[in-house]
Amino acid sequence: MTDYINKDPLQQTITDNKAGEDVISSSKHPQVAIVILNWNGKKYLEQFLPSVLSSTYGNKRIIVADNASSDDSVSFLQQYYPGVEILANSSNQGFAKGYNTALKQIESDYYVLLNSDVEVEPGWIEPVIDLMESDKKIAACQPKILSYANKMQFEYAGACGGWLDKYGYPFSRGRVFDVCEIDTGAYDTVQACFWASGAAMFVRASIYQELKGLDEYFFAHQEEIDLCWRMQMAGYSIYVQPASVVYHVGGGTLPKGNSLKTYLNFRNNLIMLYKNLPYSTAFFTIGSRFVLDAVAAWKSLLLGDAGYFFAIAKAHMHFIKWIFFYQGKSIFPDKTNKPLSGWYNGLIIWEYFIKKKRKFSEIVGNK
Repeated sequence: MTDYINKDPLQQTITDNKAGEDVISSSKHPQVAIVILNWNGKKYLEQFLPSVLSSTYGNKRIIVADNASSDDSVSFLQQYYPGVEILANSSNQGFAKGYNTALKQIESDYYVLLNSDVEVEPGWIEPVIDLMESDKKIAACQPKILSYANKMQFEYAGACGGWLDKYGYPFSRGRVFDVCEIDTGAYDTVQACFWASGAAMFVRASIYQELKGLDEYFFAHQEEIDLCWRMQMAGYSIYVQPASVVYHVGGGTLPKGNSLKTYLNFRNNLIMLYKNLPYSTAFFTIGSRFVLDAVAAWKSLLLGDAGYFFAIAKAHMHFIKWIFFYQGKSIFPDKTNKPLSGWYNGLIIWEYFIKKKRKFSEIVGNK
């Protein structure tokens, strides 16, 4: 169950907060609902919410969807940010279901799925909305995502537009595996991509609801890639707009190296391949991934990381269990052979580990 706190669906003014700024909305532009999913993230709300409130776009709502936080996030918002709407979930529903539950209750032209650990620039909304308004087939779009710790460097979660290789390995313009490039402006062109980062994802609300949103079985991790894949197969496109810039801390909920994060990434990636690949290629691709995953697991075990090994083994077992017992709980697309933007028809781990190519441009070219 979800309850509204500080509900103000016809909000025309974001009321004054401690920073002392009023932002007047305008009905001349599409309405944008900025929805921040929060779980025990008071420190991030305290640090980054002021930048969101300073966004210059007029016709916006700012909503915090709280996933049953046990810290004082909600009371903090009520005390210091009374103009921010709060949706309170009765349990921690994860990223996917948490957003689906919240967005079903929000009427808006666009949603922005925004992590609580993201700092935004004042004019970050306008370039994305202008782009999406110019082409109604654009279902989702992300800004350029730079590191909060080093604002000249791309950040892991999406960088400058997400890509996917034929075996399901995600990478980005500006980020390949753990190597995040310095932003030199090389990727500053507006471009169609495969997926938009869930850290700062603009979505056309009607299409989000049409496609039933995020796959709740995923709980967290790679659900936005799955959604973007389904969007492309439904005839829509995904874009990155580098004129919009945000700064992401990253790893705020599940840090790198966490066994649960490893498990969810590997399990969800296999489910995503099973759901979205053409039947003619799915069996071979998933079989190949089992072998490649096993190599990574045994390598980690030999290096002393037993947690990584067992997380992958658990992911494989639960993927098989999902096939036999739970796939009915997931959202399947109407499979098509439509060309996909941001699709790399090769094996990224071969380019990275064998050929030692570390930059997106070295692998894909200047795109």
